[in-house]
Amino acid sequence: MRAYAGDTREQRPTNDIVQDLAQPSAASPPANPPPENDRTAEVVADSADTTAAAPTGEADGRVGMFSSLRVRNYRLFASGQVVSNVGTWMQRIAQDWLVLVLTDNNPVALGIAAALQFLPTLMFSLWAGVLADRLDKRKLLIGLQAGIATSALVLGLLDVTGVVQVWHVYVLCFVLGAFSAVEVPTRQSFVVEIVGRDQVTNAVALNSTSFNLARIIGPAIAGVMITLVGTGWLFLGNAVFTVAVIVGLVMMDPAKLIRGPRLDRAKGQLRAGLRYVWGRPDLMTVMVLVFFVSTFGMTFFVSLAVVAANVFQRDAAGYGLLSTTLAVGTLAGALVAARRSGRGRPRTRLLLVAAFGFGVLEVVAGLMPSYLTFALALVPVGFAVMTFMTTANATVQLAVSPEMRGRVMGLYMLVFVGGNPIGAPMTGWLADTWGGRSPFFVGGAVAAGAALVCGLVLLRRGGVKLPARVRGLRILRRG
Repeated sequence: MRAYAGDTREQRPTNDIVQDLAQPSAASPPANPPPENDRTAEVVADSADTTAAAPTGEADGRVGMFSSLRVRNYRLFASGQVVSNVGTWMQRIAQDWLVLVLTDNNPVALGIAAALQFLPTLMFSLWAGVLADRLDKRKLLIGLQAGIATSALVLGLLDVTGVVQVWHVYVLCFVLGAFSAVEVPTRQSFVVEIVGRDQVTNAVALNSTSFNLARIIGPAIAGVMITLVGTGWLFLGNAVFTVAVIVGLVMMDPAKLIRGPRLDRAKGQLRAGLRYVWGRPDLMTVMVLVFFVSTFGMTFFVSLAVVAANVFQRDAAGYGLLSTTLAVGTLAGALVAARRSGRGRPRTRLLLVAAFGFGVLEVVAGLMPSYLTFALALVPVGFAVMTFMTTANATVQLAVSPEMRGRVMGLYMLVFVGGNPIGAPMTGWLADTWGGRSPFFVGGAVAAGAALVCGLVLLRRGGVKLPARVRGLRILRRG
């Protein structure tokens, strides 16, 4: 099972809604980078060590839409994720609906549950990155997935026996969040060890495709099953589905993993990772933009349930359909990203445009007058947010040195998921005070504004280059 943030939030996401880190070099960015877009990332990535090549005999270096699947270890990994992700989305819908049922459709309670689930990311994700750099990632993931399955099993048993109370859900949200805070950066930094640097961008897109395909299937199943048998059996089903990930990890061939240098235990390793990111303006820009977009804009885990129940007076099936239509857009975005992965490195301009477009489209969705038009408006919203997420992850992946991978990924997940303890209660408060549509207006405005500000900062620093047509217009105006 994946963390919900990814889950889109992503999540983180996410992303869940969330994603994978590449293995570039330890080279530092030039002191005065030229104005070409993403030049720093290009210099660092081009000087990456050659140990990150694809596993011998399994991939020929060509990057196609499904090229990562040539690697057997990745096929095992991805197969387990496909099954587990369906269970993840089933549990997510069931958990949200259970909280609403137990609290008489209280959006604030739903926001508290989401905040408790993501709070451990604030507490543990940076240290989780250090663990990921120190320990055997495959063995660590097996233990973490076992803990996640146990959490789902306990919640399911409480629910089917009829003794569940809202505080039980709160406690188990925190426990699940604690496991996920360590699991997500470990899993994301593990993918490059499976496929190598040349295939990692494609693997990111395929992971997103898997996650969002499950996001279509899982909520649709959950909406029907909640009506038929209640929420408890969905938690139990997710516990079983999570076993698929453990089986895939156990069946991998460790000899074919492309392991980076193991980090020995020493003082100051966390601070070293933070200094590394602080000294990289390209990484800092991505981190800041991801924080604002994910914290205030990607709050669908609360806002969709509230809109379904309180704005359009729909039941669990109606909520599941909204999640499914959003997932149609994110799936389309992930497939386009997979196809685009062979065309070179991601562009900062695409990152900024995707963030701005997402913000505008989210505001437009909030204005839709009917349930049907609102559901249809979620499709382009999903496409834009997935384009943003995959571009942000790939930008980080191709700019980070191998020995910093886990720590940078821990920081990335901190900014991607860690804002949920702020964003989730804020979304519930906005919906309760100003109506169920207000989180879409506020979140969209913040996302679009953050993209504009980051774009202006990069323009002043020469970190992004305007299209030739726009530069020509500026020259004409000056003349």
